[in-house]
Amino acid sequence: MKRDDRRQRILDELVREGSVQLDALAGAFGVSKMTIHRDLDDLEAEGLLRKIRGGASIEAGTQFESDFRFRQLQGHDAKERMARAALALVEPGMTVIINDGSMAAMLGAMLTERRPLTVITNNDAVIEALKTEPGMTVIALGGRYSAKYNAWIGRVTEEALKGLRADLAFISAPAVAGLQAFHMDDDITRVKRRMMDCAERSALLVNHARFDRTALHVLAGLGEFAAVITDAAPAPGAQAALATAGIPLTIAT
Repeated sequence: MKRDDRRQRILDELVREGSVQLDALAGAFGVSKMTIHRDLDDLEAEGLLRKIRGGASIEAGTQFESDFRFRQLQGHDAKERMARAALALVEPGMTVIINDGSMAAMLGAMLTERRPLTVITNNDAVIEALKTEPGMTVIALGGRYSAKYNAWIGRVTEEALKGLRADLAFISAPAVAGLQAFHMDDDITRVKRRMMDCAERSALLVNHARFDRTALHVLAGLGEFAAVITDAAPAPGAQAALATAGIPLTIAT
């Protein structure tokens, strides 16, 4: 098997299982462990996975988030339920901000149900879905394109947001611990923060499995969000902390 084909098979397995084991890969492909090590090293250098003891994973870590292309293929039902719950906050005539991410991309495509709207976004999937839709005014934030996040980021993106105001911003996060939301990427964190700053209200979208996790950068306190939307009940401790702090939690059904 050619190297590129083998690496694609590794990525396919990661999408299905979330993690792979070095010994199993070496046996399945009939190659040495060193060959698999080199494959994993190269894929890690491309930002497509993170190596763990004895293998590799695409599960988020404190400094790692998986590629948009992987996240787009995972958890479709949960994302759809969360997007529907978020859509209930949108009214025709609003100006809405949508950030990066595969779940936010799903929400963005649903926004046509609330037209007319003005949508501000750095999410390339949302731009593509809405740019020709009647009744939808799309303000596409420029900047530096990130294939990993399928989004536009950087100083140009941040500066563009300074001159805009919105009614509602939808912000996703890969980690929540205590009463704070986190992200592992500094550029992404800064853009999300700018989006919150220029919106009257913000809603946080976070998968229930991402509670009780941290990442490198603090994004915001949960008290800064008008709503926290998740797909299932988080761990009892996390849910109790939100209730004690008076932070509303919406569990999408």
